[in-house]
Amino acid sequence: MSLYATLEEAIDAARELFLVDNPELDEESASVSQLNIQKYILQDGDIMWQAEFFADDSEDGECLPMVSGEAAQSVFDGDYDEIELRQEWIEENTLHEWDEGEFQLEPPLDTEEGQTAADEWDER
Repeated sequence: MSLYATLEEAIDAARELFLVDNPELDEESASVSQLNIQKYILQDGDIMWQAEFFADDSEDGECLPMVSGEAAQSVFDGDYDEIELRQEWIEENTLHEWDEGEFQLEPPLDTEEGQTAADEWDER
């Protein structure tokens, strides 16, 4: 699992990995139909992202499906608004680090960052 500090970096890395995994394709001829994204909050409060592209929208990955079809292809081609993608993210799907490398949907309550995140969660 590779995590990136920005969503843009995660998408760029996912694009590169898709092309490596499909050596018969080049960037112009590549056709994707699914973009999956996952947001992580680490114990120190840092936000990290992971992204995956798939040629078929029925493939499962480590991340949650975000956009499919033409929208996924547009993101792959670099024609997207990162702010818009972030706004579409459902915060309840964010994974919080409990232990090094172990993530759950709820923040740990034994740290200041976890308690703050839990308080914000409860306010919704």
